[in-house]
Amino acid sequence: MAVLLTIAARGGSKGVKNKNIRELCGKPLIAHSIDQAKRWAGAKRIVCSTDSPAIAEVAKAYGAQVPFMRPAEFATDTAGKIDVLRHAWLESERVFGERYDMLLDLDATAPIRKIEDIEGVYQLFLKSQADVVTTGTLARKSPYFNMLEEATDGYCYLSKKPQQPILRRQDAPKVYDLNASIYVYRREYLLDKKIRSSTQGRTLIWTMDDTSAFDIDREVDFLFVEYLVSKGVIIL
Repeated sequence: MAVLLTIAARGGSKGVKNKNIRELCGKPLIAHSIDQAKRWAGAKRIVCSTDSPAIAEVAKAYGAQVPFMRPAEFATDTAGKIDVLRHAWLESERVFGERYDMLLDLDATAPIRKIEDIEGVYQLFLKSQADVVTTGTLARKSPYFNMLEEATDGYCYLSKKPQQPILRRQDAPKVYDLNASIYVYRREYLLDKKIRSSTQGRTLIWTMDDTSAFDIDREVDFLFVEYLVSKGVIIL
């Protein structure tokens, strides 16, 4: 099956300026995901979707293709990721004259994912009828046990009321923290313009460990990953 692998990285990061090309352990943040995509070696194309010429140059220097620039309407703070990926899919098919069966997306801000996780998500997708396979970790808090939400009466109640009282978190249904590190989409699902969210269809979760699922979002996150590398906890 023909796989289009995308890495989406817009230029307007507000939490950390120029985050996607900020150096992390000797190379730009986005380069870690590009290297992982190349090491996995399961994609027909590795395409970077960006509105930034600076990001485009870095992405190309590390081996990704940038056959188009992302339109401004898909590069705002409010633009949905689904629209970005749909645009990337259709433009890649137009530019390269190819047809892809699935799209595998690596988040540019997840530099310490494992190649085994990419392959695991891919294989889970192939063996299933899911529209989407994504990644997450088992949640430390459960809406059935220790997560409350405020009701209209001003009091707080369990977010999801179980049929029977749950006395231990371990007895609650499994819930996951999505980390968006890896997504695989079925062609018919992603190209359906009625789809606005990655979780509208049949979704499966590939469980990652807490470390490899780590996401770079703040200044302190760069320092944390560099600390883990310096201590030999992870290798980049």
